[in-house]
Amino acid sequence: MSSFVGVLVSDQWLQSQFTQVELRSLKSKFIAKKNQNGKVTVEDLPPLMVKLKAFSEMFTEEDIRGIVGESSSDMSDEIDFEAFLKTYLNLQARATEKLGGPKNSSSFLKATTTTLLHTISESEKASYVAHINSYLGDDPFLSKYLPLDPATNDLFDLAKDGVLLCKLINVAVPGTIDERAINTKRVLNPWERNENHTLCLNSAKAIGCTVVNIGTQDLIEGRPHLLLGLISQIIKIQLLADLNLKKTPQLVELVEDSTDVEELLGLAPEKILLKWMNFHLKKAGYKKPVTNFSSDVKDGEAYAYLLNVLAPEYCTPSTLDTKDPNERAKLILDHAERMDCKRYLTPKDIVEGSSNLNLAFVAQIFHQRSGLSTDSKKISFAEMMTDDVQISREERCFRLWINSLGIVTYVNNLFEDVKNGWVLLEVLDKVSPGSVNWKHASKPPIKMPFRKVENCNQVIRIGKQLKFSLVNVAGNDIVQGNKKLVLAFLWQLMRFNMLQLLKNLRFHSQGKEIRDADILNWANKKVKSTGRTSQMESFKDKSLSSGLFFLELLSAVEPRVVNWNLVTKGESDEEKRLNATYIISIARKLGCSIFLLPDDIMEVNQKMILTLTASIMYWSLLQPVEESDLSPSPAGTSTATTTPDASPAASLDGEDENSLGVEVSNLSIDDAASDSTVSSQFENEDSPVS
Repeated sequence: MSSFVGVLVSDQWLQSQFTQVELRSLKSKFIAKKNQNGKVTVEDLPPLMVKLKAFSEMFTEEDIRGIVGESSSDMSDEIDFEAFLKTYLNLQARATEKLGGPKNSSSFLKATTTTLLHTISESEKASYVAHINSYLGDDPFLSKYLPLDPATNDLFDLAKDGVLLCKLINVAVPGTIDERAINTKRVLNPWERNENHTLCLNSAKAIGCTVVNIGTQDLIEGRPHLLLGLISQIIKIQLLADLNLKKTPQLVELVEDSTDVEELLGLAPEKILLKWMNFHLKKAGYKKPVTNFSSDVKDGEAYAYLLNVLAPEYCTPSTLDTKDPNERAKLILDHAERMDCKRYLTPKDIVEGSSNLNLAFVAQIFHQRSGLSTDSKKISFAEMMTDDVQISREERCFRLWINSLGIVTYVNNLFEDVKNGWVLLEVLDKVSPGSVNWKHASKPPIKMPFRKVENCNQVIRIGKQLKFSLVNVAGNDIVQGNKKLVLAFLWQLMRFNMLQLLKNLRFHSQGKEIRDADILNWANKKVKSTGRTSQMESFKDKSLSSGLFFLELLSAVEPRVVNWNLVTKGESDEEKRLNATYIISIARKLGCSIFLLPDDIMEVNQKMILTLTASIMYWSLLQPVEESDLSPSPAGTSTATTTPDASPAASLDGEDENSLGVEVSNLSIDDAASDSTVSSQFENEDSPVS
């Protein structure tokens, strides 16, 4: 496997303004236009730029023509790729100026990991370094490099080999990465570094990070703004992990009745944190509601009230009497320090309203002292709201899959967030571009119930056009929150999406569509080609629970990826779990963006087993080969190639750059692969979704 170089630009400053994902996408647009006309001229820029998502809603073609004309007198002049990039940056600056500055996302998980100016916050950097020093200081591998000095670039240098980021993900969500799959030699070669970063990015997506604009090469280069953006998301996922009813049923105290509980289930973690903060502020007599972690906490008053009600024993009466915001901020942090809650903030960060650091500070206070009751009646009520294990796992899988697509809306709670139909329309438009009639869609917030039904009716209509099985299903079923229907619909959507992916590889089957039987046969043939005797009878084959077949399959597609000294016999549950976690990590290390859990392999969950197999197949068929694994390629047909930079992302105009630019995990299967369909769910409500 060769190392990936990326798109290089001779002007280093210009190179630094873009991620590799952005450069690859823009380069493909530039080359496509050049191939059409033989060259790219200034005249070509307006129609080309207006199609890019970054500008489509900001400028008309005539607007762009006027901007481009300011710096060029002759529209017929030929331009090179660097001039094209400079024009892009010029338009980007105009767009930002037109908006009055960069937009702030309402959810940190949807926030981009890059910025226009690529500036970094030294305060955030110092806080994240302190977090890393605290949580990873005792790690056997990293201890010789820690503690890091926040005043230097030690953080960015250490992150270049990928080990730190993988370890940090495991701190945020323990068990996400099997550390046996991390390359931890003292000196790593280029593909070993690339594998670590591929594992990191695919695992980051698997815990809910948004990484659509960042590639492995960007991490290998140690780009500060991208690294801090990713680290910020990972740390916040850790800090907000308990802000849900499943982990903290005491949160039910924040609401009055079951209707409010449903609303609480649909809130993003940071919104729940705000609700918790306002709950205590109201008890403390603070009159103003806090709606953000920036301007509303700058004066420190809200913090003073919050800490006084949560930890009155450490209260300093002079805090509220102090007129100077800086002095009040200092007193607040003195109070917090006595509660062991001073890790993320300085007085300056409070006064300047650093939203990321203030959110981290409040989350730390919540963990240290939530102030919520332990009323057994309320807690038992909250526990009744939790789903059964299977539904919960499928909700997690589909939610993470949707968020990996790079759609505008970030999904926090699948069942609540799809009720208005908008998210499903976004997903449909992503996997089947042009299928949604946006003129007949209503964007949230939606106050009128019938508008939600209209959105969901269009979802069902498109599903039927895509030949989904939706007998006796209407949009109102989604609005009413039928969980089995939602899961079954999304499963068919994943199946459809995988078929679209595999159609791009039709040369491997001489023009025939690849179906579930082909996936199974391919896997068996691949393992058999290595001289091993393991085979799977179906995607429900109970022998798969040991994990040995998938380890042999992964070894067949990339022999050096499996360390057989780490593989168990898969006889006991403990051995099966060790193998399953290892399978998932090394598949992600190769480039498979998958969202299943070890339990899905151990229990042989048919749907998840199929997506895992198909993901490995898709990755394998993208590699340079002399002969197809299904049948010989037609004469003169070249096979697809890819690079180890296998964390694909959406291109800048919102469309896929090519078949390699689609998430490997966007999987679907032939309709025959599912034991039951959506329609059967309504014939027997108690039957499991498969």
